[in-house]
Amino acid sequence: MDQGTRALVIVPTYNERENILDALDRVLLAVDADVLVVDDASPDGTAQLARDYEDDRVHVLERSGKRGLGSAYIAGFEWGLERGYGVLVEMDADGSHPAGRLVALIEEVRSGRADLAIGSRWVRGGSVVDWPRHREVLSRGANTYARLMLGLGVHDATAGFRAFSAELLRRYDLGAVNARGYCFQIDMTVRGRDLGARIVEIPIEFRDREKGTSKMSGDIIVEAMRKVTWWGLRRLAGRKLQERPALDAPR
Repeated sequence: MDQGTRALVIVPTYNERENILDALDRVLLAVDADVLVVDDASPDGTAQLARDYEDDRVHVLERSGKRGLGSAYIAGFEWGLERGYGVLVEMDADGSHPAGRLVALIEEVRSGRADLAIGSRWVRGGSVVDWPRHREVLSRGANTYARLMLGLGVHDATAGFRAFSAELLRRYDLGAVNARGYCFQIDMTVRGRDLGARIVEIPIEFRDREKGTSKMSGDIIVEAMRKVTWWGLRRLAGRKLQERPALDAPR
């Protein structure tokens, strides 16, 4: 396959020793793509396990210190864009994102039907498994708030399972994206919308992690609410997050 249409699945890790080998197995069985593990100096040896994985489609970018999810994805995007990948995918290592839906996400972008394809829990056909009721209420509420405040036509703007076209990512001002966690995903969605991106949502079944510890914290939730409110006020004032030329008309 021509490198310009090849997909790169970016998997950020911090202390995912229990999950990383299963994650790599699932991705490489599901789709013909390369994988980039972006590891924030995990003390449990996650990066070494990934380096020892016997498949030349697996690459490792090891960073010094725990620098956060958003920063890891941006580093992965820059790595992939420098090497000419055509589709860049975000995916967690903990098994929550269904590898079986990778083909559908990538094909939406590769075919030109979308510039950003989001694996969505909250559209028809989407679902969550093994979530407590309060977590579902929190996620649905956060997405409803973001949709209303930001005028988004997206039901799962906080989703972390998504595929971008390289063309779209090159138009982002990635240096200006400094949000973490949920907020990083909302930020990237809003910037895409402001660029005129074609955004589609693909239903997925989302499962809670079975091994390891969640990286979600109260600080990340507070950051998301605060930033979404601020961005909503900017929107009312007619200011966009991404002030760049819109994408070309649909191909």
